[in-house]
Amino acid sequence: MPIPIQKTFTYSVTEAEYEFLEKGMRVAVSFGNTKMYTGLVFGLHQTPPELYEAKEILQILDEKPIVNTLQLQHWEWLSSYYMCALGDVYRAALPSAFLLESETIVYKNQAFQNEDILNDEEFLIYEALQHQSQLTVHQIADIIQKNKVLPIINELIHKSAIYIKEEIYEQYKPKLVKYVRLHAQYNDESYLEPLLEELSRAKKQREAVLSYFQLTTSKKPIKAKDLEEHSGASSAIVKALVDKEIFEFYHVQTDRISYQGDTNELKELNEFQLQALQETKTSFLEKDVTLLQGVTSSGKTEVYTKLIQEVLDSGQQVLFLLPEIALTTQIIVRLQNYFGNQISVFHSKYSMNERVEVWNNVLENKSKAQIVLGARSSIFLPFSKLGLIVVDEEHETSYKQFEPSPRYNARDAAIVLSKMHKAKILLGSATPSLESYFNAREKKYGFVELSRRFGEIQLPSIELVDLKEKHRKREMNGHFSDVLLKQIQEALDEKEQIILFQNRRGFSPIVECKTCGNSPQCPNCDVSLTYHKFKNELRCHYCNYQRAMPNSCGACGSNQLDTKGFGTEQIELELKELFPDYNVGRMDLDTTRGKYGYQKIIGAFETREIDILVGTQMLSKGLDFDNVSLVGILNADMMLNFPDFRAHERAFQLMVQVSGRAGRSKKRGKVMIQTYNPYHQILQQVSTTDYVEMFQEQLQDRWQFHYPPYYRLIKITLKHKDYQKVDAGINWLAKALQNVFHEHVLGPSAPAVARIRNQYIKNLIIKIPPKQSLGKTKQQIAKIQNTFQAVADFRPIRFIIDVDAY
Repeated sequence: MPIPIQKTFTYSVTEAEYEFLEKGMRVAVSFGNTKMYTGLVFGLHQTPPELYEAKEILQILDEKPIVNTLQLQHWEWLSSYYMCALGDVYRAALPSAFLLESETIVYKNQAFQNEDILNDEEFLIYEALQHQSQLTVHQIADIIQKNKVLPIINELIHKSAIYIKEEIYEQYKPKLVKYVRLHAQYNDESYLEPLLEELSRAKKQREAVLSYFQLTTSKKPIKAKDLEEHSGASSAIVKALVDKEIFEFYHVQTDRISYQGDTNELKELNEFQLQALQETKTSFLEKDVTLLQGVTSSGKTEVYTKLIQEVLDSGQQVLFLLPEIALTTQIIVRLQNYFGNQISVFHSKYSMNERVEVWNNVLENKSKAQIVLGARSSIFLPFSKLGLIVVDEEHETSYKQFEPSPRYNARDAAIVLSKMHKAKILLGSATPSLESYFNAREKKYGFVELSRRFGEIQLPSIELVDLKEKHRKREMNGHFSDVLLKQIQEALDEKEQIILFQNRRGFSPIVECKTCGNSPQCPNCDVSLTYHKFKNELRCHYCNYQRAMPNSCGACGSNQLDTKGFGTEQIELELKELFPDYNVGRMDLDTTRGKYGYQKIIGAFETREIDILVGTQMLSKGLDFDNVSLVGILNADMMLNFPDFRAHERAFQLMVQVSGRAGRSKKRGKVMIQTYNPYHQILQQVSTTDYVEMFQEQLQDRWQFHYPPYYRLIKITLKHKDYQKVDAGINWLAKALQNVFHEHVLGPSAPAVARIRNQYIKNLIIKIPPKQSLGKTKQQIAKIQNTFQAVADFRPIRFIIDVDAY
């Protein structure tokens, strides 16, 4: 069931249904008194449940299974490894159009006369039904302003004032395209002349018919829309011709996602890429997982395409995982040039219906779903012949899901998936995550290195700018040092493009009163509101609370308000003042809201309409722009001073990835990093792009302080709107866990933002030493969790377990 309950449920079926049903089909079942869900058949057996009477299923929703057995195995692994309910995995995996749920519809009983027997609330509902023919349960809850309306509805049914029907909504509608053809009676050419004569007075109609004949020369079916455009006729004219039985409309079901265009030959690889390709193939003979570390712009994508081609030739499917939707827009174009219509794309910016289509195409192993390109959720698709998984930018944090459950890491889940399919998996990155590199060093994974950039271009030169010095010498202009501004001007004079990186969106993160120091806080979370100048509003980036920017301080009434810190919006405005003759673009969560938000910005930058692009970490992912000669990181310290054991590793990866956007085609690029602490070891390692030194140094720290890759982490979070409850709960839990795991329990502690959406948050972290059994540890935690949830006071607290929480 798509509900967060750990176990499966038994329902009864007739013998014929038992013969028909298979594992992986959907059935509609009633659950509880009123709810209806789409259950998934997980197994068929003949043992009745002992603790409850098995209900009957309501109806079977599929002709054949929509989930295959390998998927179910993978889901079971996800559920046990990440300690979440199988129902959570099921809900996350299926496009929501497949998950029908009930919206109970209530109707008035026309024969009911005796209104005196109704109490006030019942009468309110009955009266509302006089004005509306039907109401849903949600609408009734709004009318009487109560959440628990089911007892009242039951009472009304008991008094025969109303009756109910359960409706199941089928949400997926295939896309139909309207085509036009000549009516059957005109198939014989001898009728055509009299037809044109007949239309000699109706000029527009005659033109439409003539246009139709012009379009028929291409031998393709003709869309109604194309006919209207070609003949300049309105839809009314075409409809008039249909009414006269000269034309007729017909509809064809088409897929929403299709690719038009020619497929090109794969590019020739250079000697280093060829060597990497050979080494990868050799490595795959012994190891199923191989890590490909290639410096930025070394042409990893071309190596992937050769491998993909070989797998396709052997008749198997390929899954290509990407961390960010922003990346898919660029890579889709590159892969479609090679593989054309064999590609399907699957990510959250696609509509429900488009995702259903991709699901069905993969299930039926259609030719247009031989390569699936997608973000992390695409590991749930129903592959049957998977031969290769490519995980691009495998170090990315976007592969980890934090909310809602299942809190899985797509890279790790993909490795297990490839094992189940007996497929190979290639992890690619310029800055691999410490765990992957560690596994490669320990010979658990194969390892291949690509150390030269494509076309023998040198890696960019990286320069650190000391902001302390610049401020002291008064050489700053806004948030830009004089060196950076000089470099920007030089690049613009050369007609080259610039990327500036600042990992904060909005105008400024804090608005402060100069008189009393008060700053506006979010009423639902423990954070200050971020100022967005474009809409002149204050906004919370955690719960989306927003309000207009005040004119005066809410605490002391002073009208001297100052902004502290800076985000992408402020940088954009400063640049427009400094370089008024050039186009400045911005790419962050605020500007890429729509489905094509990314494409528009990336497209404008590729066609050189934008000269300077300011953005957040979306820019650091493997985008490929050939005319960028300068990359500026405006404040490197923000990334380094982060309360997280991976802060340094992440900062290194981010900065090297952002730097890698510079100088990718002709000449050597430049990177300017502004910092208050230029002697920080991570910044020094970035400036020499020394991954191995960073790896060894971080590894020592991890061993010393007991962190991954040596120790495993499980994080437990409690959330509730009552602080006292959370506090009591976490202290009880900490004691219970310390009795079992002793010094390996960290906490309890409150995170940096200790209240989000009015929920107080407290954390505990359990460290699991290398020799300790992971399975037994989880059993112990599950036991403690059950005891915890059995205490009446603690039952309403949300209990969240996150395995490998990093």
